[in-house]
Amino acid sequence: MSEATLTLNGQTVAFEPGQTILEVARSHGVYTIPTLCWLKDTTPTGSCRMCMVEVEGWRTLVPACATQATKGMVIKTESPRVDAARKMVLELLLASGNHNCLICEANGECELQALAYRYQVPTPAFAAPPGTPYYFEDNNSMIVRDFSKCVMCGRCVRACNERQVNLAIQIGYRGHHNKIVAKADKTYIESDCVFCGSCVQACPVGALLDKSAIGQGRPWE
Repeated sequence: MSEATLTLNGQTVAFEPGQTILEVARSHGVYTIPTLCWLKDTTPTGSCRMCMVEVEGWRTLVPACATQATKGMVIKTESPRVDAARKMVLELLLASGNHNCLICEANGECELQALAYRYQVPTPAFAAPPGTPYYFEDNNSMIVRDFSKCVMCGRCVRACNERQVNLAIQIGYRGHHNKIVAKADKTYIESDCVFCGSCVQACPVGALLDKSAIGQGRPWE
């Protein structure tokens, strides 16, 4: 049986059946595909669309984290089309909430901020709907939830449900009202949350914070 291969950025590389494009790329030392929603050892969703890549002969760009590699694929992880799509995604994410890096606790350790810098997206081209209500929760002694910074990547949900199997939070509602909810849309302290902190560690932005660390120093300190 011949070895399965594909072409990645002009190089022929081998892969194992069942691997995603992202897994193939990283197994061959290509770490330039950006991700926000991807979380190791959990189900890939492709929800953030930051990892879009170009596959020759395919009409649309595809999410590398959720697309299985197939024999003979010709993949470009970087191209003008790919870069334009990623910049558009970043502009939409930055416009979706209150991403004021200067006063954010996650400043310097925020994956959204790092990607905005990498792709030079300083100011969103889109404006958030006026009067947008953002949920804020601060009624417990351990975790602060600030949904004005949430990018709906779903990493906190998968960390809770797949890593810890606490099943305390889910993605709820639809469209503009879409948000992360605890059981019956209650606060953490009223729900099945055991305050293990896995959701905080999984969050790529400043939407979930360790309350005891707020104002005590920047992450790198």
